Amino acid sequence: MTKNSLFTGRVAVIATMHKKEEAIAPILESELGVQCIVPNNFNTDIFGTFTRDIARPADQIATARLKAKKALEITGETIAIASEGSFAPHPDLPFVASNREIVFFIDTLNELEIIGQEISTETNFNSQSVRTVEEANRFADEIGFPAHGLVVMLDAKSSNSDEIFKGITTEAKLREIVTFALSKSLTGKVHIETDVRALYNPIRMQNIAKATKNLIKKISQICPNCACPGFDAIAQRRGLPCGLCNLPTSAIRSIVYQCQKCSFQQEKLFPHGVTTADPAQCMYCNP
Repeated sequence: MTKNSLFTGRVAVIATMHKKEEAIAPILESELGVQCIVPNNFNTDIFGTFTRDIARPADQIATARLKAKKALEITGETIAIASEGSFAPHPDLPFVASNREIVFFIDTLNELEIIGQEISTETNFNSQSVRTVEEANRFADEIGFPAHGLVVMLDAKSSNSDEIFKGITTEAKLREIVTFALSKSLTGKVHIETDVRALYNPIRMQNIAKATKNLIKKISQICPNCACPGFDAIAQRRGLPCGLCNLPTSAIRSIVYQCQKCSFQQEKLFPHGVTTADPAQCMYCNP
């Protein structure tokens, strides 16, 4: 894409302590012409941890916004990027696990907030209770250890940091930690799970990169009325006509875009390139 002059040559702060800049910075610098930096000693764990010992203060987007604004406060810059991840059933495939990554972009100089997103079924998010080191090793093999790190907890509900051991990436350390945790366990078993912090989880890092590319796509969508970046979808309208009887179906007929600056709206018909729906989707033809 052509670099937007609003951002070229400016500093962009990436609010991370988990090396997310490795996925985000190359894309932003190449596509936007910004210079990416990471704040020194920026503790993002205060905004929540995947190990649940620190609760996320708000929903995914609001938490990313808090991170980004804190990074701006620390550095005095005007552009910041923060990412937040979550793991849950896929919104369209409820029996399939998914990783939702959002990359939040804020430009206080131009009063812009733009969000990139990736929802992927590519994830190794998993957990298990184990009673032996051998069971822990089998679980480790399943999730791609040691390229992907592990967390061991005395109990799945542990909230005490002294009972949570993160960033395990060697067989020797895994054996040491599991043996120690089992010796302290009152139940004869301990909880083991994938470490899904970005620096210990290459699959998640790939999804963050995809969300960043989606952010770039959103930034490149320019408002036809005022030329502001981030002309984004705000609604989907159903009612794509059936290819057999022409009655409206539940399939998407159009997407509505809106500018966050001037509020101009535009409806894009047939966003998926088809003008009629399969009769199998029609309540009249296929009741």
